[in-house]
Amino acid sequence: MTSLQDKLLALKQQGIKDIEKSADLKELNDIRVHLLGKKGPMTEILHGMRDLAKEERPAVGSFANKVRDNLTETLEQRKQELEAAKIEHQLAQEALDVTLPGTPVRSGAHHVIMQITETLEAIFLGMGFQVVSGYEVEEEKYNFEKLNIPKNHPARDMQDTFYINNDILMRTHMSPDEARELEKHDFSQGPLKMISPGRVYRRDTDDATHSHQFFQMEGQYIGKHVTMADLKGTLTFAMRKLFGADREIRFRPSYFPFTEPSVEVDISCFNCDGSGCEVCKQSGWIEVLGAGMTHPNVLKAAGVDPDVYGGFAFGLGIDRFAMLKYGINDIRQFYQNDVRFLRQFKQA
Repeated sequence: MTSLQDKLLALKQQGIKDIEKSADLKELNDIRVHLLGKKGPMTEILHGMRDLAKEERPAVGSFANKVRDNLTETLEQRKQELEAAKIEHQLAQEALDVTLPGTPVRSGAHHVIMQITETLEAIFLGMGFQVVSGYEVEEEKYNFEKLNIPKNHPARDMQDTFYINNDILMRTHMSPDEARELEKHDFSQGPLKMISPGRVYRRDTDDATHSHQFFQMEGQYIGKHVTMADLKGTLTFAMRKLFGADREIRFRPSYFPFTEPSVEVDISCFNCDGSGCEVCKQSGWIEVLGAGMTHPNVLKAAGVDPDVYGGFAFGLGIDRFAMLKYGINDIRQFYQNDVRFLRQFKQA
């Protein structure tokens, strides 16, 4: 067991003790925020994963997920106990409790986009990747130049951009996070394995399949001796975990300015099992993401020697994944806040 796992185990044991000793709902909520909040000990411990050897990270990530689940279950159980005790106390004090609701109050759930994001994060965390957050308002050099897209490059026509001024824009993809992490990563501590989910912006006319803002997740794995086989193995595993173990995966040659060679990744249609239907446009395949081996110019722009290090990058549309997974035919439904639509995706 690694030192991080020891810390996680100690955190779990102490956390369960504190939860069980909580006297009221306010104290319980304070414990929840302390344990699982963004500035809590769980997050602090997980920041140490970047210092682990790559072969240790999957085990630690999996163990961390189990600790988080155990703490969440214990918190929920104690919450129910305290709520029941509170009601019993009220009933004992009052002959008639007029505050009891006539019908059950519906509990909320994470938005379907957040659910898909968390599922993808869990998959990649289990493979030793770390989650990175960046800036929605970004510098042009990180959004384009450092990704092998200089001024007047034809690829800029593929991304109709919201500019704030000549040098500042609303990010058009999540790749700037990759450029920033690549620039500051210390490879003496091991390879860079990261994913970055978030909202991106493009000047587009909203319709059933397009939106001026949507969610993407991009990732990269940069180190020594990283090959196309690593790319194929990583993405095949991730897609089968999300869409089903029986999915066939196909890689087709493509073009992206920041990767060479580049590929499009398709999965066999889960609606017709590859025989052809309206979902896959009678092809038997559904395109799900783009990927490729990181272009040497991207490595050079970050000060990384392409003769020593290499790797792969990939990008996917979270909205598109949600539409495919749940058979949704209009992207606008994600953003209209229609409770009748959102209730369909309540988490178990």
